[in-house]
Amino acid sequence: MTELPLQSDLGIEHVTELQACLQPHLEDEGPLALTGDRVERVHAAGLQLLHAFVRDRAARGHQTTVTLASTILASAARQLGLAVSLGVDTHTGEPA
Repeated sequence: MTELPLQSDLGIEHVTELQACLQPHLEDEGPLALTGDRVERVHAAGLQLLHAFVRDRAARGHQTTVTLASTILASAARQLGLAVSLGVDTHTGEPA
C-alpha cells in the first residue's frame, strides 16, 4: 500500500496545492492510504476535494482510505458526513 501524507492545512486557500498533490495518484492501481495525522486545519472545500478524489479512484476500481486521521480531520469528516466515504473511523482515526 502506498502512503501519501496530507498537508497540515486543508483550508480553502490550500485546495489547489492539495489537488496538485493528489492528481498524480488518481490512476495508481494499488491501494492508497492518505495519512492525516499532520492535519491541523480543515475547511469543507478540502474535505470535498478528498471525497471527490476517493470517489473518482473508487470508480476506477482503486482503493483509497484516510489513515491516522488527526482529531481535527476526523471530527470535520464526521460533521460533514464524509467519514464513511473517506474510510475514516471517527472514533480512532483509523480506517473504518
